[in-house]
Amino acid sequence: MARLDVTETFHGISFPGHLHTQDSLQKALEFQFEDTDILIVSYPKSGTTWMQEIVTLIFSKGDPNLSQTVPNWARAPWLEQYYSSATLETSSSSPRLITSHLTHRLLGPALQGSKAKIIYVSRNPKDVVVSFYHFHKIANFLPEAGSFAEFLNSFLEGKLHFGSWFDHVKGWTSQTATMNNLLHITYEELSLDLHGAVKRISTFLQCPLGEDVVNSCVKHCTFSNMKDNKMVNYTLIPEEIVDHSKGSFMRKGKIGDWKNMFTEEQSQYLESVLKSKMQDCTLEFVWDVQDEEEPHGKGDNPTEEDD
Repeated sequence: MARLDVTETFHGISFPGHLHTQDSLQKALEFQFEDTDILIVSYPKSGTTWMQEIVTLIFSKGDPNLSQTVPNWARAPWLEQYYSSATLETSSSSPRLITSHLTHRLLGPALQGSKAKIIYVSRNPKDVVVSFYHFHKIANFLPEAGSFAEFLNSFLEGKLHFGSWFDHVKGWTSQTATMNNLLHITYEELSLDLHGAVKRISTFLQCPLGEDVVNSCVKHCTFSNMKDNKMVNYTLIPEEIVDHSKGSFMRKGKIGDWKNMFTEEQSQYLESVLKSKMQDCTLEFVWDVQDEEEPHGKGDNPTEEDD
């Protein structure tokens, strides 16, 4: 596929040309949001697939049929990808569930004055960069990852596809004080208390759930269930696009897996860059979890090694 090697540069940010065109990216900026829309936004590898599953299950009242029969990219299409217009036009689902990796700088104007509900998912940057590094190894539509040290430097300099993690997180989370239709939730919150997170998300979406339905949502969002679900684990994607022989799309998903990749020097360097670039940001990050604190059983800890 010729476009696997294409990079689209849009407003100074690189996007994989396999799924993005100048036209599709521009259309995203001009998209007419409906007040009933639900938009999931994240930087890559931050919990996107996980949130798509949670929201699908919330509106399905815990019934897994939809999430087990319809691919997640059809249930929650990516706004900036070329196929989204056709998918959204033919969609009969209400509310519409839409996904995006765009920054607030780009997408904010289209949301101005809209009552669409936005869920922004963030994750600590050390785990993000490790997950993104492994994803580059299997995704043939992304550039060669190189060594982890090289990849980390590119990440810290904002040179990877989808742009700067720092700009992305700051841009969206800085809106929480002024936008009552924006919910910021972290990957670590999902991992540490999925039950509580599902209740919080359902309340935000004005879709209250009984305890039995919440339990069903949690059950179907465990790592083992999502990893075995072809509608979620991306095994439906052809090998020439995602090389499944080189690794699993859903890998570990654990808080603190960065410790298996980072040297102490690299860890300190990232933290120094973080302190410099996020000095006007009040976010605090969960970097690690003690085994005894991990909820829902370690073996079934939900994961998100996606996009």
